[in-house]
Amino acid sequence: MQKKTRVGVLVSDRGTNLQSIINACRDKSFPVQIAIVISNVSSAYALKRAKVAGIPTAVVDHNKFASRSGFEGAIIQHLKKAKIDLLCLAGFMRVLSPKLVGAFKNKIMNIHPALLPSFPGLHAQRQALEHGVKVSGVTVHFVDEGTDTGPIILQHPVPVMDDDTEEALSKRILKWEHKLYVDAVRLFVDGKLKVEGRRVLHV
Repeated sequence: MQKKTRVGVLVSDRGTNLQSIINACRDKSFPVQIAIVISNVSSAYALKRAKVAGIPTAVVDHNKFASRSGFEGAIIQHLKKAKIDLLCLAGFMRVLSPKLVGAFKNKIMNIHPALLPSFPGLHAQRQALEHGVKVSGVTVHFVDEGTDTGPIILQHPVPVMDDDTEEALSKRILKWEHKLYVDAVRLFVDGKLKVEGRRVLHV
């Protein structure tokens, strides 16, 4: 039997991408165990999703730390205690410093609702509509020290309709987020990702 990859997930809000990974873990052919879910917001609904699934949780409130270094140090302690192999950001609304990125080099994934490098940062769907693009989409990437600048693992295009609102476009993109994140985790678990500079090769 294949050893299960231990995944940690950082969340701040609803956790729908967390739920997609939880759902995938119910398939015995998906060798992943979510070892811990950590939130910087105690009221995040994602924590309830984790508890319903029987996953250990922790709250590390950034407001209770005098520095980002202290905040991230506490997160790192939780992750190392949980012996994670991969860290997934699922709506985690804090930019990671080189300290946390360096602790799990090329082992941190994030998902972004745009075709990076276009429209990084917040409100990517609004940015796409304001810019008038005809195609938006989803990107899963490894996290580096920048904001949405890490090596790209997977992307999928989502057409922008003439009558789209930010909400409508977000909903269509979200459906692909759920699929693409699980696909990217699977590639990592199967040892099929190799980072060479800015490129992620599927080996």
